[in-house]
Amino acid sequence: MPAYVYKVTKRDPMTHWYDDYERSDHGAVESAYLAAVAAFGRETGIARLAIREPQVVGWVNFGLDPPVEGDGLTGLFPPDLAGFHDGAQIDLAVGLELVRVMLRENGAWCRLELDDRFLVHVGYDQYMYVGSEVPCPVAVAEARKLGLFVEPIPESPWAYEFEDTDERRPADDAFWTEVGAQAEAHGSLLLEATAVVNRPAFHRLTPGALATVRDQLAPRTMLAVWPDLSSDVGAVLGDLPGGLFTMVWQDQQGRINQQVCDDRLHDELRAMVSGARAATIIYSNGIAMLARAIVADPDGVVRARWAFRADG
Repeated sequence: MPAYVYKVTKRDPMTHWYDDYERSDHGAVESAYLAAVAAFGRETGIARLAIREPQVVGWVNFGLDPPVEGDGLTGLFPPDLAGFHDGAQIDLAVGLELVRVMLRENGAWCRLELDDRFLVHVGYDQYMYVGSEVPCPVAVAEARKLGLFVEPIPESPWAYEFEDTDERRPADDAFWTEVGAQAEAHGSLLLEATAVVNRPAFHRLTPGALATVRDQLAPRTMLAVWPDLSSDVGAVLGDLPGGLFTMVWQDQQGRINQQVCDDRLHDELRAMVSGARAATIIYSNGIAMLARAIVADPDGVVRARWAFRADG
């Protein structure tokens, strides 16, 4: 955490002490926020940022505005979101556009940081938190001149919280040897690869495909290995569980899709999956994950802060 952290908001904290769920104005106030981030960046002397813990809107959206198509990332990243992963380095200008996306609640969210030198976190209701390794009096004055309120605070409330029991097993040679042995035993497996929370990619793993899939994975991707899809789609759809679960299916074009669902939407799900080549259910009672790990950085070190819960 940088030594100096500031809460930046368009509302006077001395008189506005409650949350009333405001939106971005998409105009002068929003521009003031972005100018303030740029000013803090200049005074800190940084030109780049790292994306941390990226995510897009999932099954439930708590924002005031519905997410836009592409979650606000269209034009910033390719359609497959390559480059939008934990640890990815971006120019400050791209970081400012991500701040805009988060202020507008377009759908994407992440922490923007640079080691312990700098951070930008965007919370709900137009609250923004900026941290720097130096006290930034010029940036504070510029933000206030722009009409924003700036107050020093001990730390960002959006700082990542570690749990002692978190599991961060590296997806190293030993992991892939284990997965390869299971693929040999079962013929094929299903790999869930999550580089962006709520946007997993799925791969059907055969013994001959492991190396190719492994080479495609972005650093810090969370991996979960499941039993493979079943070709008996009728049996899968005929025994849908209660509660919350995830359906994964391969359509006639070979694409693998997923949908989080609960028992209120069984009929809609059956219509959606009807005609699929293969399907399965994950994240439901009685469905066992076979293995899990996190892709290390190129030097072999796991620097991802997110992890699998010991009981999850």
